[in-house]
Amino acid sequence: MNTRRRWRSRVGDWARQRQGEDAVPLALVRRRLYVLPTRAGLAFAALLFIMLLAALNYTNSLGLLVTFLLGGVALVAMYECHRALHGLRIVAAEASDAFEGTRGELRLGVENVTTLPRQGLMLRAAHATAAGDAVTRSDVPARQSAALRCSYAAHRRGRQPIEALSLSTNLPLGLFRCWTWLHLPVEAIVYPAPVGPLPLPAPRARPFAAGAHRSAGEEEWSSLRPYQPGDSPRAVAWKAWARGAPLLVARYEAIRGGEHRFDLADTPGADLEARLRQLAAWIL
Repeated sequence: MNTRRRWRSRVGDWARQRQGEDAVPLALVRRRLYVLPTRAGLAFAALLFIMLLAALNYTNSLGLLVTFLLGGVALVAMYECHRALHGLRIVAAEASDAFEGTRGELRLGVENVTTLPRQGLMLRAAHATAAGDAVTRSDVPARQSAALRCSYAAHRRGRQPIEALSLSTNLPLGLFRCWTWLHLPVEAIVYPAPVGPLPLPAPRARPFAAGAHRSAGEEEWSSLRPYQPGDSPRAVAWKAWARGAPLLVARYEAIRGGEHRFDLADTPGADLEARLRQLAAWIL
């Protein structure tokens, strides 16, 4: 697995040097597209080779016909796989923020300016393992736009650049895989992981009660006031009036949230990252 990762990293670096940095809008031309057979394609090619040897050995014209017919189908499949990406336009790219150790979301806006639908498009962060990604296939109808999504791993707190994106497809038969690398200026903000064993500290400078404000509303019962012409009959305290009290109207008020200040100095320890994680846990 490590050898495969190193190989993919070297190939990705070569493609980056060959293509250079990208910027939206971006059109996918032939120079940017790469096509290779999949494992199923290699097995299919081996089967065709065996069928060819058997047909030649027994001088079987029907066997030769089937072999060349299947070979032609494979070539058409390779062409259709390449055409699924050729001519697409990349119009937007962004990454959502995430917490350290979790997975964020990458969104790629694509536009299909042709009359051919593009099916089975897959987006992922380049050099990512298949086990860490939930690959989702997306379709782009003819002359329409769509948003492709995938996940990325938030490794460290801070600004995390997304070095490269891989846009690929293996339709229609899964015998070939056509892909392209996108080196777009996409950056995500990774927040500290909200982890910490300490309980929430008591408010000191401005507690919730001191910073609370009340406003008129209908969220919480507050008190009763004398009835005034124009008050809604539904707000009248009819039970109190039945016991002999004057007409009273219920008054409702909503409590606004106060202000709670957190200080990094309240987190113990010398490890800054652990203190930031504790502070994030308190805020959440």
